[in-house]
Amino acid sequence: MPHLLVAGKLHPSGEALLRDLPARGITVDYVEEVSEPSYAPLIDKADALVIRTQPLSATTIARADRLKVVSRHGVGYDSVDLKALNERGIALTIVGDVNSVSVAEHAIMQLLAAAKRVLRADHSVRGGEWRWRDGLEQQEISGKNLLILGYGRIGRHLARMAAGFGMQIRAYDPYLERAGWPEGPVLPVSLDEGLAWADCISVHIPKGDKPAIGAAEIAKMKRGVILSNTARGGVVCETALAEALASGQVGAAGVDVFDEEPPVHGSPLFAHSSVLLSPHIAGLTAECGERMAIASIENALNYLAGSIDRHLVVNPEFAHV
Repeated sequence: MPHLLVAGKLHPSGEALLRDLPARGITVDYVEEVSEPSYAPLIDKADALVIRTQPLSATTIARADRLKVVSRHGVGYDSVDLKALNERGIALTIVGDVNSVSVAEHAIMQLLAAAKRVLRADHSVRGGEWRWRDGLEQQEISGKNLLILGYGRIGRHLARMAAGFGMQIRAYDPYLERAGWPEGPVLPVSLDEGLAWADCISVHIPKGDKPAIGAAEIAKMKRGVILSNTARGGVVCETALAEALASGQVGAAGVDVFDEEPPVHGSPLFAHSSVLLSPHIAGLTAECGERMAIASIENALNYLAGSIDRHLVVNPEFAHV
C-alpha cells in the first residue's frame, strides 16, 4: 500500500483529495507546519512526498528508505537538495504552468504600486499629511521601458499584461538566446544594455550562486528605476537594494521574496516606505493555491502509478518508476 507524506498546509480542495485517498488504497501523513523538523520524523515510511517551501536536505533524504518521488507544491526547487535526490535515484516533480498568471499579476501590481507610491499615499491619508500629494511623486508606467529578467512563462504573461499599458518591453534570458528566442514582439537584450535602458525591471530568473542583481548591476540602472522581484530570495541583493532605495538610485520597489523567510525583524528593507513587501505570495492566489495543491498530489500519485507527464520531472533520467 503506497504511503504519501504531505508537508505543508494545502488548499481545502487538496485536503479533500487527501481524505479520499485511503479508499483508493493510499495512506497519508499530513503535516501542516512548514518546517523540515516537522515532517522529517515521518520520511522513513513515505513512498512519495509532497512538499511546499520548507527545505528538504540531504540528511532527511538519507533517512527516506522508501522514497521514490518528491512532488513540489510549486515550480521552484532551490530548497530541495537535488544532488542528494539524484544520488538516491529519487524523482523530483513540479506542478508546471499553474501559477505563472498569478505571479505575473503580482509583478504588474508591484510595478503599479511602486510607480504610484501606494504606501506613501496611504500613509499620507492616515497620518493627516494630505499635502503629500503636491510633491508629485507618483509616476505612470504607460509608455515606460520594461526590462523582464527571465522570459519564461511568467515573463511572457507579464509582457502581455504590460503591453496593455503601452509599455516598451525587452527581455534578458541567456537560456532562450541559446535555445531559440520565441516569436513575438519582445526582443532580447544583453543584461548591461537592458539595465541602462529600463525604467522598470521585473525579475523572474532562478537563484544562482550569487545575486544576479547586486550593487554593480544597480549602479548601471537609470536613477529612480522601479524594481520588482517575485523570483527567489537572493536573486536581488537585499543590502544593495536597501542602499539604493536610501540613495534614490532605485526610486521604488516591490519585493515578494527574501534571503531568509520569514525575513528577520529589522531587515534594512523595512525602513523604506518606497518598497512594498509581501510574504512570498505571488503564486498563492486562492485559485492558484487550489491548482497547485491538486496538481502536486496528482503528480506524486501519477509517478507511483507510472503515468507521470515526463515534462513535469526535473531530473528526467528518473521519469519512470
